Amino acid sequence: MQAFLITFCISAMDLECASQETVKQGLLARGWPPIKGFSKHVKTKVLEFFSHLIKLGQDDPRRVVHSLKAGLALTLVSLFYYYQPLYKSFGVSAMWAVITVVVVFEFSVGATLGKGVNRGLATLLAGGLAVGAHQLANLSGRIGEPIVLGFFVFLQAAVSTFVRFCPQIKARYDYGLLIFILTFSLISISGFRDDEVLELVHKRLLTVLIGGSTCVIISVLLFPVWAGQDLHNLIASNMEKLGIFLEGFGDEYFKMPEDGDSKEDRPFLQGYKSVLDSKTNEDALANFARWEPRHGRFQFRHPWKQYLKIGALTRKCAYRIESLNGHLYADIQAKREIRSKIQETCTKMGMESGKALKELSMAIKTMVQPFAADIHIENSKSSVMNLDTLLKSGLWDDETDLLEVVPVATVASLLIDVVTCTAEIAESVNELAKMLKFEVVEPTVSPEKPETGQLKIGIS
Repeated sequence: MQAFLITFCISAMDLECASQETVKQGLLARGWPPIKGFSKHVKTKVLEFFSHLIKLGQDDPRRVVHSLKAGLALTLVSLFYYYQPLYKSFGVSAMWAVITVVVVFEFSVGATLGKGVNRGLATLLAGGLAVGAHQLANLSGRIGEPIVLGFFVFLQAAVSTFVRFCPQIKARYDYGLLIFILTFSLISISGFRDDEVLELVHKRLLTVLIGGSTCVIISVLLFPVWAGQDLHNLIASNMEKLGIFLEGFGDEYFKMPEDGDSKEDRPFLQGYKSVLDSKTNEDALANFARWEPRHGRFQFRHPWKQYLKIGALTRKCAYRIESLNGHLYADIQAKREIRSKIQETCTKMGMESGKALKELSMAIKTMVQPFAADIHIENSKSSVMNLDTLLKSGLWDDETDLLEVVPVATVASLLIDVVTCTAEIAESVNELAKMLKFEVVEPTVSPEKPETGQLKIGIS
């Protein structure tokens, strides 16, 4: 009987262990897939993140160089803490040099120089005024001192903040005003408890100048990135994108669906879209370029405002092209017979306007007179005259459905607007060429000159 009880207990214990093991395996089987899926998701996200970083560096290697330059600048000013003699001279104030590098060092020379000058001048001016306010407050006695200091802090903060709303000031000196408010407040308030206000101002100003100078020197001497050069290339690139679209628009629009290839996924017809949102970038680059010294082909007082004028006209043309693109992918298309009557004229308008824009782009890139562009513009204007004569000659009979004619007429009208915009862009580029005295280079191949004696009208 005792042996039986022992055997029964052992069997019960084995059964319980087996049951627990089964439960554990069941829980593991249910819990492992979500854990595995989560880890796989995290791994995918990490790989995507690093792939994105690699692509950023490949798209513009200057970003990698800028990161290394920023690390070098920060390491150099850190010597104020690592090197004992420098730390004895500046003490904790050396941290302002580190902070200056962090907030001043920017991607381009112009942005770095602009922030550095703003910070240096603001610190100098605010420090001097804070010392003066501190001296005046001392004359008021111990009771009146905090009242006078509080009044000066309120006055300068209110006035400086209001001035920041001025568009001209905000564009170039907003950062300087911000630093002015911060420096004046810190020095005047801390001077109430610390009598060594002159030493505080001296150390802060010196460390800020050292940090800003380090940023500017590294930015200029080591693989400099010039905002002016970027703006110059951006304006030229935007015009080239519009020219590429216009050159290919005629063939794509007048191609019927049964002709074969689909009109979808044509990269050369989508490049213009970046031009629509380029205003912010252009304004920022022009602002930074004004701070830059003479470099390469760009003088100290380079006419950056003229670049902005050309950019505005280019966007105006891009909006017309956006409308043309809408007609290109419209669900309802006009019949072949209706399109064919203006196909040749409209195609030539787009082609000549596109060639003119590409010639203007090349003229800006190489800084040469855009003689060839003028001939293409005359050709496009000649096509506009052909179209006008063609429409007046009774192109469509009375039996033609007006609703089928309207889309084609709208496209023709937009192309006429594009020709007008192209002529305005050419005029602005010619003004820029006169300002900068672009080089005169005779074209090796003469473009086809416009016909002046007659207008070719093809009526079917």
